Amino acid sequence: MASNQNFVDFIVDQIKNAGEITAKKMFGEYGIYSDEKIFGLICDNKLFIKPTNSGRKFIGNVVEEPPYQGAKPSFLIEDKIEDSEWLSELVRISVKELPAPKPKKKK
Repeated sequence: MASNQNFVDFIVDQIKNAGEITAKKMFGEYGIYSDEKIFGLICDNKLFIKPTNSGRKFIGNVVEEPPYQGAKPSFLIEDKIEDSEWLSELVRISVKELPAPKPKKKK
């Protein structure tokens, strides 16, 4: 089941204070980016954040689940999805720890 645009728009709006947030369609689901750095996925109308040590510490009681079959587990965010301030802070913390995107190869 693909995520619907209303849910994606809601998530982007919830974390708008965590940088320049964009969502890009990928294989029927969405990758979410902060300042060009991918930090999570939206799959089946669920928010998944890439795991980081700082994010784990911030969340506390972490729920991990793969966003799709065959994927590595990510933080599944459900309970605090309505808390824009908390969610934005989680994204800021996580993005700091994630590696910079690899430069695109010139054609």
